[in-house]
This record gives sequence, C-alpha cells and structure tokens, in this order.
Amino acid sequence: RMDKTIADYECTVVKRERIDGKLGEHQYMHAKVRNKPFSVYMYFLAPDDVKGREAIYVEGQNNGKLIGHDSGFKGRLLKRVFLDPTSTLAMSGQRYPITKFGIRNLTQELVDVGEHDKQFGECEVKYFKGAKVQDRVCTCIQVVHPTPRKNFRFHLARVYLDDELQIPIRYESYDWPQKEGGQPVLLEEYTYMKLKLNVGLKDADFDPDNPNYNFQ
Repeated sequence: RMDKTIADYECTVVKRERIDGKLGEHQYMHAKVRNKPFSVYMYFLAPDDVKGREAIYVEGQNNGKLIGHDSGFKGRLLKRVFLDPTSTLAMSGQRYPITKFGIRNLTQELVDVGEHDKQFGECEVKYFKGAKVQDRVCTCIQVVHPTPRKNFRFHLARVYLDDELQIPIRYESYDWPQKEGGQPVLLEEYTYMKLKLNVGLKDADFDPDNPNYNFQ
C-alpha cells in the first residue's frame, strides 16, 4: 500500500543509536525522501558536532556514492565529498548506511525480521491502542523475545503505527538486561516527526547545486 500511495515526504527525524557498545546522543535532522528512484536529502540540525552537515544520495547516480559535506572549525563548511555509503568515513557514528534510510526501508526491515523470527517461536507480541508519539495517536506493537538466542537481534522492540497514516513513525529496540532483573539496554530508536506526505519533490531537491543548500 505504501508503494502505491506514498511517492515522497519531508520530515524531521530524531535518532539515537548504540555503536560499539556506546549509546550516542540524540541526532536531529531535516529529511526529504523520494521512493522512486530512491533519493535522500538530509540536513543535520543537532547536536552541535554535526549541525550543518548535509548528505544526498540518489539511487543509480554518482556511481552509487553519496555526496556530503561537514562543518569544520567554527562552522566553516568543508568541501563536498563523494563516499561509498558503506565506507568507514560515511558510516562514522552511524548504525546503518544512507541506503537504508527512511520509512519504506524501515517497514521492509520490520517485515524481514518478523518473517525470520516467527520460525523460531519464543516471540511474545502485544498491541497497545492509544499510544502517543508527540501529537500523533498510534498503535504500539511490542515484540519480546524472553530468552537470549543467537537467532534474535533484540530482546524487546516497539513499533508505533500512526493510526491515521497507517505507517510506522517510531521504532525502538532493546538488548537483554546486563544482569537478571535489570532494565533492557537501548540499542536504537528512530522517530519521524512533522511528516508531510506527497509534497511533490523534484530532482532539484536532491541536487547538491540547489541554491538552498550549502554544498561547496
């Protein structure tokens, strides 16, 4: 249904990820996403160490590379670079490459993980109506694997499905507690806020020469 009804969208994304065992800060970014061809523009809003960073990726263009730039000393912009999305530099501070960004990719990943996990059992699923993500009313789908197994990627995960839009707007997952009776350990969380669907994004929205962007 999403493939048939959602061509593109703009939003604010808030994410937090645990990388190499360390939980990072919340990162905030403005994003534009077009589903065909898959295209992403992102501008980092916070925290200060990434503020001003921009990245563009368009499937089938630029030899498969993303185009990005960072903010250097005192906010001075560094020149644009072309990076393999899975390269060490592009993946620095990121759990997933830009090619996996967005609601459509999140949904596909949830489907794939669900299909994988259900063959092993040991999966408790509950639904909670009336959950809130800011001002959006959602249905929360909670999945728990009670016992640590190598087959499972998480102990607990929650998907927040927007009741009106019928798409996931928040996902969070947790590892098993480090000691018996302890709290689950946050692995990752992603929230899509201020969603505007089908805004009519054009090629110019994914062009680093767009005068509204700061690529040099």
